[in-house]
Amino acid sequence: MTLAEFRASLAAAAPPPALSAALTALWWDARGDWNRAHNAVDSEESTEAARVHAYLHRKEGNTPNAAYWYRHAGVPIFSGPLAEEAQALLRELTE
Repeated sequence: MTLAEFRASLAAAAPPPALSAALTALWWDARGDWNRAHNAVDSEESTEAARVHAYLHRKEGNTPNAAYWYRHAGVPIFSGPLAEEAQALLRELTE
């Protein structure tokens, strides 16, 4: 899926069924549903899911939990704005 296709899919009532857990979480996040976004990656083991999980806990304001997930994903803690991190994740996962 391209970034443009992802953005277009946000007009639908539900995420496309073929999305990865990480992209499904970002889809729900873009729709403003943190709980569904978190549920989409909560039990996933992939590096991508851990990275999105870190972003979601950072967005939630739970810095210690976010730090755990950044370590789990093997990436440094993102220090820029949340919107910038979300866009970076989308670019990485869609292209």
